Amino acid sequence: MDQLRQSLLEAPIIEKGEYQYFVHPISDGVPMLEPGLLREIVIKIIRKAELEEVDKIVTPAAMGIHISTAVSLMTDIPLVVIRKRQYGLDGEMPLSQETGYSENEMYINDVDEGDRVLVLDDVLSTGGTMKAVLGALEHIGADLVDVVAVIKKAGPNELDDTDYDVKTLINVKVEDGEVVIVDEHGDG
Repeated sequence: MDQLRQSLLEAPIIEKGEYQYFVHPISDGVPMLEPGLLREIVIKIIRKAELEEVDKIVTPAAMGIHISTAVSLMTDIPLVVIRKRQYGLDGEMPLSQETGYSENEMYINDVDEGDRVLVLDDVLSTGGTMKAVLGALEHIGADLVDVVAVIKKAGPNELDDTDYDVKTLINVKVEDGEVVIVDEHGDG
């Protein structure tokens, strides 16, 4: 049985205002993340992503870190984490991030013009964070080799009207207090 699929179907649902939100180890760190689930996801990412030309894996903090760390360990590709804290290092690039939940600044360090990057994240929901990250990486002059999010929440998002193509492993929606799988194999 596909652990990612099963874990999503069993995910608890919480309500934030009028919004129904699934709680999942990949997107929230709770319930507990089983190593087998993480391993399955990493293998799927490695099979789906274009990795041959990638110099760096780039992920926004915080919930992309565990996935990206595991992919980095399996591929020997170095990892850059986009942080919500400013360090003031040479070449640091601020980016504004607006999501359905919040708005804040994030900072990219250690990505230079010409770097070939794989962008990895846990969930593609509103697309706000991903759009800001991809725009900032293009502004730096990085080459976006591939973009992967583990889970996509079905419905329109801010990337729909862009040229950015995000591969996903599974696409879901929350309906009547349950996670419904829209596309078992994701996009791309």
